[in-house]
Amino acid sequence: MAKNSGILTTVADAFSEVAQTVNSPRPYVEIGRLVRACRLLSPLLSSLGVFKFAEKEFSAKVDDLAEAEKSVHTLESLLHSDIRKNCEKDSNSHSRNLVRVKRSVDMLKIMFEQILARGGNSIVGPVSTAYKQVFAPYHGWLIRTGVSAAMITLPTKAQLLRNLNEDEATANVQMQKYVTASASVLQYIDKLFRSRCSGNELLGMV
Repeated sequence: MAKNSGILTTVADAFSEVAQTVNSPRPYVEIGRLVRACRLLSPLLSSLGVFKFAEKEFSAKVDDLAEAEKSVHTLESLLHSDIRKNCEKDSNSHSRNLVRVKRSVDMLKIMFEQILARGGNSIVGPVSTAYKQVFAPYHGWLIRTGVSAAMITLPTKAQLLRNLNEDEATANVQMQKYVTASASVLQYIDKLFRSRCSGNELLGMV
C-alpha cells in the first residue's frame, strides 16, 4: 500500500486482504481484520454527506465487533457463540450488529457498481439505487423521505474523488477492486448466517 494512498485505494486494499482469507481453501474471516477494513469506510460514508447519520451508527456497530474480538476471533465463532448463548436475536447482539455492518459494506459496493456502469459525473443515481436496495426496506417513511430530499446535497464524482484524495485515472480501478473483494466477503457472511437455523431471520431483521 502506497504511503500517500487515497482513502478509496486504502479501503480496496484492506477488503482485498479480507477476501484472500475468504477465498482460501479453508475460508474464514478474522474479526479484527474485518474491523480494520470497516473502520476505513467511515470517511467514505461521511464524504457522502447524506449518510453522516448512518456513519455514526456504523462506527458504533464496528466498535461492538471490536469488543467481541476480546472473546472470539472469527466471524464463525462470533455467530456460534451468540447462538450458544441464545442471544443472537437480541437487539444489540454481536450477530445483529454484524448484519448491520454488512449492509453498509453492501451499499457502497452497489454504489460503486452503479458509478462504474453509468459513468458521468453525477452520483445521485448510484447512491439512490444503493440506498433503495439495501437500507430503504428497513427505514420508515420519514427517514426515506429525508434521505431522498438530501440527495441534492451529494457531491459530484469529481468532488468525491478530491475529498477522498483519489486520482481520477485510477479511481475506477480501485472501485472495481473494492466491488470484487467486498462481494466475496459479503457472500461468505451470507452463507455463514444461512447455514444456521436462525440465519435467514437474522439477515432480515432491522
